[in-house]
Amino acid sequence: MAMIASDIERLIKEALPDALVDIRDLAGDGDHYAASVVSAAFKGKTRVQQHQMVYNALKGGMGNELHALALQTSVPEN
Repeated sequence: MAMIASDIERLIKEALPDALVDIRDLAGDGDHYAASVVSAAFKGKTRVQQHQMVYNALKGGMGNELHALALQTSVPEN
């Protein structure tokens, strides 16, 4: 069963409450998404660590219900 965009966004926001999350379904199949996540929690973290934080937020969904997630992470520009 595929994940829906609102579930992906909810899981990310549960783990990173300040996050600004934008999810796009790339193929219309509920299985291939692109996500942009902006959070102060990423400050001082490498890009790999930031992506790991997002993947951990998905609670094992990556590679199971969610086949592909093109991920872009950043820290707010304040």
